[in-house]
Amino acid sequence: MRRCIQIAKNGLGTTRPNPMVGSIIVHNNKIIGEGFTSKYGGNHAEVNAINSVSNKKLLRESTIYVILEPCSHFGKTPPCSDLIIEHNIPTVVIGCIDEHEKVAGKGIEKLKNAGCHVIVGILEKECKNHLKRFFTFHNKKRPYIILKWAETTDGFIAPLTKNEQKPVWITNRFSRQLVHKWRAEEQAILVGTNTILQDNPSLTTRDWIGENPIRIVIDQKEKLSKQLAVFNNTSKTISITNSNIDFTKNIAKQICDILFKENINSIIIEGGAKTLQTFINENLWDEARVFIGTIQFKDGTKAPLLPKQSNSEEKITTDILKIYKND
Repeated sequence: MRRCIQIAKNGLGTTRPNPMVGSIIVHNNKIIGEGFTSKYGGNHAEVNAINSVSNKKLLRESTIYVILEPCSHFGKTPPCSDLIIEHNIPTVVIGCIDEHEKVAGKGIEKLKNAGCHVIVGILEKECKNHLKRFFTFHNKKRPYIILKWAETTDGFIAPLTKNEQKPVWITNRFSRQLVHKWRAEEQAILVGTNTILQDNPSLTTRDWIGENPIRIVIDQKEKLSKQLAVFNNTSKTISITNSNIDFTKNIAKQICDILFKENINSIIIEGGAKTLQTFINENLWDEARVFIGTIQFKDGTKAPLLPKQSNSEEKITTDILKIYKND
C-alpha cells in the first residue's frame, strides 16, 4: 500500500477532478504490475496496473492493491470493479472507501458479490491524507485550500511604498521556483485586487514544467483593466465581483461556493494580506506555507496572523519555510 501511495503521486496536478490513485498487482509476493491514474479522461490506476501485466493468466492467482475503492459506475471510463471481476482477480486490498456518492461502498459490494475476497482499511489514514484534495472537495463541498505568502524577518509581506508595478522579492530564487511547482500541482490560484494592481502578476508556472492553474481574481468593483497580465490567454481567469457575491458578509465562504460550482478541488491563495486573513478568520483553510526571507522592510503591510504554531519548518538555502496544518 505504501508503494501504491508512492506511485500515485505521479498523477499530482494532472488527474483532477479525479483523485490521484496508485495500484499494484502482486503474484507470489512479487509485484507483476503497477499503475497510477492517467490524466483526466484517461485510464484509472487499476486499469493501468492490469494492462501492465504481461501474462494476464497470472491475474487469477494475484492480489490487487489500490489506495481507493474501485469505482462501480460509468464516467469517462468503464467501472474498474468490472475489469477486476472480468480478470478473475481473487483478492482486492483497499486503502480507504470512496465516500463519493456515486461509489460509497458500491464498488466493494460488487466485488464481494462476484466472489472476490476484499480487505479494506490498510494504511487508511495515510491513504486519506494522500487523497486530501478529493475528500475535502466531496465532503466539505469546497476546494482544499492552501494559503501561501512570504514575509520579512520583521513580519511584513510588502513595503510601505514601491516605485514599479512588480513584486518586491522577499525570498530567494529557489523558493520562488518551488512556488511555481506548487502552482502546477493545484487546480487554481487566487489573489486579491490590491495584489494585482501593485504587482501585475501573471500567476503562471513559468519556472516549472506543468499546467498553469485557473486564475481566480477578486475584483469587487470591476476596476481591473483587461490589459493586466492575469487576463492574458495563458490560462482561464474567473473574476469575483459584486455581481456574484455579497462583500458585506462571509466572503471566503461565498468564494468557496463559487469554486465548488466550478468543480475546482484545490486552490493556492497567494495574497494579499487582507484576502489571506479573510480565509483565516472564517477558518476556511487546510494548510499554510509561509516563507521567511532574510530582508527587513521596517514598515509596510503586516503579514497575516495564524491562530496556531507551525507543524514543521525547513530551510530553502537562505529562506525558512514553515508549514501549518489546520487539523
